[in-house]
Amino acid sequence: MTDEIATAKKPSRLTPDERTAAGTHDVAATPLRHPGRWVAAAVLIALCTGWMFSLWHNPNIEHLTIADFLFDGRIVQGVLFTVALTGCAMVLATTLAILLAVMRLSANPVLRVMSWAYTWFFRGTPLLVQIVFWGYLGLLYQELTLGIPFTSIQFASADTNAIVTPFVAGLLALGMNEAAYASEIVRAGLLSVDHGNVEAAHSLGMSPAYTLRRIVLPQAMRVIIPPMGNETISMLKNTALLQLIAVPELYTQTSWISAQNLRQVELLIVASAWYLVLTSVLSVPQYYLERRYGRGTNRSLPLTPWQRARRLVGQVRTRVAQVAHTDARTEGEA
Repeated sequence: MTDEIATAKKPSRLTPDERTAAGTHDVAATPLRHPGRWVAAAVLIALCTGWMFSLWHNPNIEHLTIADFLFDGRIVQGVLFTVALTGCAMVLATTLAILLAVMRLSANPVLRVMSWAYTWFFRGTPLLVQIVFWGYLGLLYQELTLGIPFTSIQFASADTNAIVTPFVAGLLALGMNEAAYASEIVRAGLLSVDHGNVEAAHSLGMSPAYTLRRIVLPQAMRVIIPPMGNETISMLKNTALLQLIAVPELYTQTSWISAQNLRQVELLIVASAWYLVLTSVLSVPQYYLERRYGRGTNRSLPLTPWQRARRLVGQVRTRVAQVAHTDARTEGEA
């Protein structure tokens, strides 16, 4: 009797055909088929392939021109200028964004109003207008002076056009405009942190500044990083607007070259290729930063592309070794 009970408690290892032959009524679930998905995927692939084929074989496009100017010295110089301008503008924007977000959450009503007014103004006016304003600042102020306000005391003065160069004007326009958007992202990240953590830090004697730096910001980064990465990519592409004030970035360089050889489409393809490369490169640190600051939300982090590739290679090696071992055993038995 005991042996029969033990046998009954053992899990069944029968195949579906064996269970059917034994008279059991277990149903083998079969996943539904979705042929429409495959049809839609095939149509999209065909459309994209046809468009790429027609573009590549278009007789109005000179591929030699694209190849000649893809790594031209002026183009490479414009790429480096674009990267430097994007990095400096994002540093300025992030610094101002943190300051504006803290001011907006402050108990001081004056700081809150000033932060709101800054965001309202720079988000309410077009970026193109701000670029032109900073580029032609010398028309309003011929000299920039350093001294005591509302008095005739001056410590130093200089020509405005000598200080606010096209690079500086573009940096101020992009950085200050981006700070208005980034401040809302930082504020949302700060508000996402549970207030109980702040109260616990204060109960341990931590100052507000120390609590912000060591408790609040590390937790808020999980919310801040994804949209800030997108804003960085948008900043990279917005540098093309600086052509209006003759900043020698990537798009400006391609425009100058196309004005000489009248190959606008080819140079636009060159600029687009470089922008795609730069945005792809910027996506890599964004991915790893999101992964790092998201460690506290998941029990196990998803594998990185490099780890997936290594895992796939390991599985292939294991499978090859198993096949080779099976073949060797078969030959030995024969």
